[in-house]
Amino acid sequence: MQLVGVIGAGAMGSGIAQVAATAGCSVVVFDTNEKALANAKSNLSSVLSRLVEKRKINLDESENIFSLIKYTSIFSELSACSLVIEAIIENLEVKKKVFSDLEKIVSPECILASNTSSLSITSIASACTKNDRVMGVHFFNPAPLMPLVEIVPGLSTDLVKLAEVKKTIASWKKLPVIAKDTPGFIVNRVARPFYGESIRIYEEGITNFATIDAALKELGGFKMGPFELMDLIGNDINYTVTETVWKQFFYDPKYKPSLTQKRLVEAGHFGKKSGKGYYDYSQENILNRKTEDNAVLKQQILMRVLVMLINEATDALYYGVATKEDIDLAMTKGVNYPKGLLKWADEIGCKSVLSQLEQLYTEYNEDRYRPSVLLKKMVKENKTFY
Repeated sequence: MQLVGVIGAGAMGSGIAQVAATAGCSVVVFDTNEKALANAKSNLSSVLSRLVEKRKINLDESENIFSLIKYTSIFSELSACSLVIEAIIENLEVKKKVFSDLEKIVSPECILASNTSSLSITSIASACTKNDRVMGVHFFNPAPLMPLVEIVPGLSTDLVKLAEVKKTIASWKKLPVIAKDTPGFIVNRVARPFYGESIRIYEEGITNFATIDAALKELGGFKMGPFELMDLIGNDINYTVTETVWKQFFYDPKYKPSLTQKRLVEAGHFGKKSGKGYYDYSQENILNRKTEDNAVLKQQILMRVLVMLINEATDALYYGVATKEDIDLAMTKGVNYPKGLLKWADEIGCKSVLSQLEQLYTEYNEDRYRPSVLLKKMVKENKTFY
């Protein structure tokens, strides 16, 4: 694909443009906000300079990447693109308007993609007359560093075009996985308990944020704890994704958002970017995170969160969201989990996972703890995932 369009000059749009240009594509970045365009151009220059300093690329490569990206506020300059990726606000109506307008200026062969993390591709595609060329191409932030890209066909997406985009994304040195058009796709669906169950443990007064983070890192091998990660992502963003997935699953209790996070968002405590979230990031408080020295407690925390994650991954497999290989790849490469959750289930033993889930279900009598039908079948038939 010779000319790639990117709609949105924010962090994600800029990152996607950098990825495409690094792979040798000419790129047009469109945004209505001139300041955002100027910032994106300036930031790219700084990023490329740092890459040269670190000897990741040479000066010629840096200049070539920079020269391949054009920044514009003129919408019609996207007309010659063969692929356009939209990376704007997570608002369905806004996205539908963009796709409807886009279809009027590009060629009939141009593929239209959305970088949405949780909205329905089929819904977005419904704004287009030729909806067989619309699909999801979901990068993870920061796009130049994170290897995973979820490729999501809508109900009407042409599978030949889907294969073409998957090949293109692979040529950009990314790892594409195919995900069904269901809320949250793979990663944002399967990862919900990492945050939700951790918050629930805190809300029950079992322990503090730092101890929960420590349990997941020290015993589970996760690179970041859930509260650290939410603060890094931004509590406003994480809460919005949680709420969107919950609503799109018709208010299934499994995905119910927490009041704790809602209150943080209402207070403007978004995390690192606002200086305060679950943790206080002011200089005097940044290292003041006391944890409980209780190995048994930490093990219980890890297993409670882990069995919920495994259950969600199992359900994703049961409902055909993706293959077992793509589910495990998505979680290790999209959110840096230490192991694929289905492989992890085999290590622990599906029987043990089911037993712990059933204990939680009995104790709380809440639907959020209901074990996956597939997990029960596997235990009954004494099967493993791999």
